Amino acid sequence: MPITDKIAAAKKIGEFLQAVISNGGFKLKYRITVDPPIAGNREWEHPEILVEFAGPDSALLLERGGELLRSFELLGTEILRLQGNEHEKIWFDCKNFRALRIEELQMAARAAAEKVRRSGEPYRFASMSSRERRIVHLALREEKDLRTESDGEGGKRSVVVYPGSYKTAARPERRTIP
Repeated sequence: MPITDKIAAAKKIGEFLQAVISNGGFKLKYRITVDPPIAGNREWEHPEILVEFAGPDSALLLERGGELLRSFELLGTEILRLQGNEHEKIWFDCKNFRALRIEELQMAARAAAEKVRRSGEPYRFASMSSRERRIVHLALREEKDLRTESDGEGGKRSVVVYPGSYKTAARPERRTIP
């Protein structure tokens, strides 16, 4: 479901960021683009709103794997009341962090594929966000001799790369108690 009024949504995000940046004492500037053109690695995702940061405190956003940047983005999705499957509609970026992370995940997927081919054993990635899992799945989608699955619950979900012929144990049915 698209964001119905993207200009109003961008304005809400701008108001939020202005308050956080000024009250937090950050030395950051940001640019909000509605319906940004698809370029480079953005072919993997199609955000409706792109927020790009720059400034002396950019490094703070990118510390610990971009934790603060992702936190700002999560708050942006909450402000817009986006559902979990709509989180890809907004993208926060700084110093091309997102494209570099996509490239890193693609390289890791290729390395995992080679390891699975050599060993014949599944490879489990560390837990990652749904966006990052999607990138791994897409990076390996053309590999006919392999298959990928997401496994785990909540924040512990990860991607597992299997040889194509590998048989996984049947998962027990989930039953709800009335």
